[in-house]
Amino acid sequence: MASSERIIVQAIKRYCANHGIALDVRADGWLLAMRRGEQRHFAFGYDIGLNSAIAHRLANDKSATAEVLALEGVPCIPHRLFLNPKLGEKVVGVGWREAMLALLHDNPQGVVVKPNEGTSGRSVFRVTTETELDHAADEAFSMSAGLVISPYAVIEDEVRVVLLDDVPLVVYSKQRGSDWRHNLDAGAKPVLMQDGDLRAACAKLAIDAAKAIGITFASIDLVHVDGVWRVLEINSGVMMETLAKLHPELVQRTYDAALDRVFGDEH
Repeated sequence: MASSERIIVQAIKRYCANHGIALDVRADGWLLAMRRGEQRHFAFGYDIGLNSAIAHRLANDKSATAEVLALEGVPCIPHRLFLNPKLGEKVVGVGWREAMLALLHDNPQGVVVKPNEGTSGRSVFRVTTETELDHAADEAFSMSAGLVISPYAVIEDEVRVVLLDDVPLVVYSKQRGSDWRHNLDAGAKPVLMQDGDLRAACAKLAIDAAKAIGITFASIDLVHVDGVWRVLEINSGVMMETLAKLHPELVQRTYDAALDRVFGDEH
């Protein structure tokens, strides 16, 4: 297989070959059509089709995720939504910039600005001045219909949990490199967590978060801030490109389990 091919595409190809499933790869691997008898299923991007439409939309919207988690009493990092002013004054209102500045004023340690929908750590800015805020907002609005602002917090540790229903299939911490972010695309390294109280606590928080938005298959990012574990975000598309370089068998087993669920082959 081509080295540039995404891990999820490789995993689905292996699964289909091992289970007698016909596979049609389209759009350079971003759309995969799977057929077995009368069963037909699609994978699109990093979504293999297990999640409901509303759960998928909630997970892809950082602000909506934070609102639902807060409603359900699940500890999370707040994400305040600001709509793109290009949507028009009737939609956005007139006081959006003043509200942004108020958030910056209320958080002298700074704020984090990022597009409201997932970007794998791209266009994420730590902001401490008005000039930086304007630059970050321009960048985020250039690629999104909205941005979110969170108080900057010193993250003591970050953990990702990949869940299928209420079963944690993968739990790992992200060891940060020279960047202040814990994104794997920014150089962080995944380190599998061993069984124990910490892993169990992280798994429970992730399960609570998944239940809150009604999602079936997801990766959930947790952060340890001021001695408390909180949900940072929920990802409806499960991407394990970096992890697969270190633990390819685990990644294959995880996608296999999810695809078993898709085709009704749970054992």
